[in-house]
Amino acid sequence: MAGGPGVYVFGQEEAKELAEVIDGKYLFRYGLMEDKNFKKKVFTFEEEFKRKMGADYCVATSSGTGSLMCCLSAIGIVPGDEVIVPGYTFIASISSIILMNAIPVLAEIDESLTIDPEDVKKKITDKTKAIMVVHMLGNQCNMDEIMKIAKEYNLYVIEDCCQACGASYHGKRLGTIGDVGAFSLNFFKTISSGDGGAVITNDYDKYERAFGFHDQGHKPNRTGVEVGNRSIVGMNMRMNELTGAVALAQVRKLDDILTTLRTKKAKLKAMISGLEGFTFRKINDEQNECATLLTLIFDTKELADKFCAEVKSKTICHSGWHVYNNMEQILSFDGGKRYHKNMLAQTDDILERAVNISVGVVDGGLGSAFGININSTDEEIEAVGKRIIEVVSRITDRG
Repeated sequence: MAGGPGVYVFGQEEAKELAEVIDGKYLFRYGLMEDKNFKKKVFTFEEEFKRKMGADYCVATSSGTGSLMCCLSAIGIVPGDEVIVPGYTFIASISSIILMNAIPVLAEIDESLTIDPEDVKKKITDKTKAIMVVHMLGNQCNMDEIMKIAKEYNLYVIEDCCQACGASYHGKRLGTIGDVGAFSLNFFKTISSGDGGAVITNDYDKYERAFGFHDQGHKPNRTGVEVGNRSIVGMNMRMNELTGAVALAQVRKLDDILTTLRTKKAKLKAMISGLEGFTFRKINDEQNECATLLTLIFDTKELADKFCAEVKSKTICHSGWHVYNNMEQILSFDGGKRYHKNMLAQTDDILERAVNISVGVVDGGLGSAFGININSTDEEIEAVGKRIIEVVSRITDRG
């Protein structure tokens, strides 16, 4: 089964929360607190999620893409502003910038598979408004360096945490280091409600703008249907009570999910450590990543291709709309003058040699169709480890 770790642990907890909403027959996220039929699932999710992340404010949204757009609105993006974003990310990181009439400026990644701070500095112009860092595949960006750059150049930092819910960096949960953080609850994410998302921040003004953008300009936190008291022009990106019910059950499982993933990834990684022909992806805070994937960076493209042929997977460069080279609608945007294939040589080189082994996220679109999942037994982990050892030994002529 494809999907993120959250969907592998769906159970009675999610069913109970959903049943309460169905019994109440009230699915809208707003209602009167004294109404016994209004179960306040979205509101409760926001309260519990912000506490879990260590943030002061949270807005539940209908998607990770919506969360990113709310973040951009929160920092006051206007047409023509430039936002630096990595060339390896899900397409929504880039398209959300375009949909806000701003300009994505693509930056290289390093061997952490996250944005390269050195290239960020090269891409800053007098039009740069923000850096959108993407904690890709559950790994933290080098936030110490990013925040230094942001302070030096007076830039906002948006943390795209859509693939890294719950991870921490040097003692702080991702999403609380920059100005605003965006999360996704999509089917393939760490915790899931099918779709849905969240925005967190510690700044009330940014919270108010994000809230307004997600709900037709309303200020927090309305009940029922109101007229007036609107601050900005907004959209409808509200989460409903059914989605909120599942999200609430899932956020209560988050710490257990992360503990399990970290334990199982460590077992698999220990089994194959010491093999020649590849290195492991750099993890910027190894004890506190999500551990949803184990990434191997082979010494050459040829070795990576041989490995994938054996295990029926594919290198990351072929993982669809997660790589700028494969985003045809982005490459054709602005007449193709700003973006083109192979414009990020360092990124291309790394992704041609990189292979994802699933640990918690099983997703052919990410190039992680081979590996284990959160429910894999020790015997299953051992079998996958032995398979990797056997294949790597053969393709490097050491078997």
